[in-house]
Amino acid sequence: MRPRIYYRGPDALVSDDRFVWHATHTSLAFAITELRNVGLVQAPARVRPHAPAFAVAALALAAAGWILLPDPAIYVLAFLGLAASGLALAWREPGRWELHAQYRGTAVVLYSSADDRVFNQVSRALRRAMEDRRRTSRGFGLAAA
Repeated sequence: MRPRIYYRGPDALVSDDRFVWHATHTSLAFAITELRNVGLVQAPARVRPHAPAFAVAALALAAAGWILLPDPAIYVLAFLGLAASGLALAWREPGRWELHAQYRGTAVVLYSSADDRVFNQVSRALRRAMEDRRRTSRGFGLAAA
């Protein structure tokens, strides 16, 4: 019998027996039956590695403008205002959503995505796979009268 697929996308696969995350360089596979304490975590925003270099370049351009322009104060203040707002937006990466779990007694990150829609699809598929796995192992939870 073929496994039931709950989600198949470019970065994850959720079937009735396994969860596979195709991370940037490797693929991580987890057996659904061995996952415990699965939870959603919103990782905080992080500073991008290239943002400080942009800040230094903006200050260097402001210093050059101060020297070269005829009335530099207005131009430099306008440039600094625009550059500061642009850097504030580019300085931080957006927060990411992550699926955390215990797998064979070890805390792991099952999946991570900055796209809310895709993350919700993957987490819902994993929840359904875990619920269906639990239901079939106990006979659908029905009681005889």
